[in-house]
Amino acid sequence: MTTSRHDATGPYEPYSRDTTTPRPPWPFTGREDELDLVRASLSGVRRGLVVTGPAGRGKTRLVTEAVRGTDCARVTGTPRTRHLPFAAFAPLLPEPVTLHAALHHLSGVRTLLVDDAHLLDDSSAALLHQLAVHGRARLLVVVTDGEPVPPAVSRLWTGELLPRLALPPLSREATARLLSAGAGDTPEPLTANRLHRLCDGDLRLLRDLLDAVRDHGRLTRDAGTWAWRGPVPLTPAVRDRTAHLLERVHPEEREALDRLAFAEPLPLDPDDLDATVLERLESDGLIHVDDLPGDPGSARPGGAPTGVRLAHPLHGPVLRAAAGRLRARRLTRAAQDPAPALDAEAAELSRRIDRADVAAGPPPVGDRLVAEGAAVPAAHAALRARYARLRGELAEAAAWAREGLRTTPDDPSCRAELARADGTPDVCGDPYDAVRLGTPGRAAGRLTGVFAAHADALARADGPALARAAEELQRRGFLLFAAEAHAQAAAAHREPHAARTARTRAAALARRCGGARTPALAGLVLGELTTRQRQIVTLAASGLSNRQIAERLTLSVRTVGNHLHGAYTRLGTTTRTALPHLADLPRPQPA
Repeated sequence: MTTSRHDATGPYEPYSRDTTTPRPPWPFTGREDELDLVRASLSGVRRGLVVTGPAGRGKTRLVTEAVRGTDCARVTGTPRTRHLPFAAFAPLLPEPVTLHAALHHLSGVRTLLVDDAHLLDDSSAALLHQLAVHGRARLLVVVTDGEPVPPAVSRLWTGELLPRLALPPLSREATARLLSAGAGDTPEPLTANRLHRLCDGDLRLLRDLLDAVRDHGRLTRDAGTWAWRGPVPLTPAVRDRTAHLLERVHPEEREALDRLAFAEPLPLDPDDLDATVLERLESDGLIHVDDLPGDPGSARPGGAPTGVRLAHPLHGPVLRAAAGRLRARRLTRAAQDPAPALDAEAAELSRRIDRADVAAGPPPVGDRLVAEGAAVPAAHAALRARYARLRGELAEAAAWAREGLRTTPDDPSCRAELARADGTPDVCGDPYDAVRLGTPGRAAGRLTGVFAAHADALARADGPALARAAEELQRRGFLLFAAEAHAQAAAAHREPHAARTARTRAAALARRCGGARTPALAGLVLGELTTRQRQIVTLAASGLSNRQIAERLTLSVRTVGNHLHGAYTRLGTTTRTALPHLADLPRPQPA
């Protein structure tokens, strides 16, 4: 039975979906730059593009969106027809056919999409290669990494016939937007981060995980946001994804895997496990062996130990969920105490802040504890909130502050971080805030390093110097501060092109910070809403759920979700609570 959670802002109620209704496809999101690149490859004198990436990365969805509404022929490789000549091209060719005749027959095809090209039969692969050589059609070719590829296909990019786009994982910010569109409400930041981490770039796994926790009543929701704490539900889809892990037949292998799972987030010393077992697990791709103690380069930032880790972020949670109560109790007792690791994490974060370099992400200890429902000390939560805020992750900063307030409701540090997480500087709290507010004179002589350079450039209204300060702030991980410096540079530049460039960079960084609006960013135009989007955003900002909005406007819930997704994209945010401020709407008042 699911129980309600309470935080500093109110109760969370259990949330599940109607499993009798087929799930609709998620809207396309998070790949706008790649979409522009793919579309550009099919225009002008260009001959096409090869898109590669691991399974589940979203390659097919990307190219499908790119050719939507165009005159495009499409073929797909399949494993069962790899032995049949020209099997993939059969819908486009007469029978029988030779390579020369097939090439001539396809000469009238303007654009050709070849999906799963790694599964092409040899004749189809040769035909595809010849089409690229002769430039008979613009080609959009999709290949999955880690699979055997016919030489004629791989020579498309190794032979420089076509450029190659290696599709990167969806960013955390884009994943949060996708989850908002798919679930109809906004995930709280720590939940979005957890799902992003567990799916490891596999968007099909992301959807499976969301369905698993939602169908088992593990999601809790409050005021248009939802959260997930606790174990991973072992649904059939999750079990199928991890069958190669759960079905290991040798008891010593399963024991080693379980020990690794319960030791997370810390690695185990290889000397604590049987070397022969580790070799088998490593050869099967189930574990990663880090640099061993004593090897060159084995030291980790913050003095974290090296050793053996599970290969995929999902493996540990699944193994812990699959262990029986007695086995889990034994393995938990044998696992390392996380308290020293939590202290080491805090010390490392403090060192990074002192060095004015927060570009690197935090260690995983605190995230693991929060994800599984364990309490974290308020002091640690406040530090994590501060680190997230300095990185420009304001919604995450607020979430960490709330985690600390759950254990210590009156903690002043957490309350201060929660107040500052809206991005509004407080001049009394930090001399650098005076620079962010546009009054660098108040910080004269009180800053050092890049912050002093920012203050000096602003005092002199030196646009190029402000741009350089912004670039250095971004390099050090201070994305929100960099956005503000770029915005100030846009106002200081005398050359119109430089001003437009600075403004564009400020807007892009502000989007990465959840669409933050601070005094320095107030003049940026992050997008205009349509009439319907503004209507729906107004209702969402007042606290209505998607379903309530749909009932009031006589729309489907899916249509409301799509309009909100469009508004999030235009406003550069992933959080529902930011909508009133971003859209210049009245903020909802507490009851």
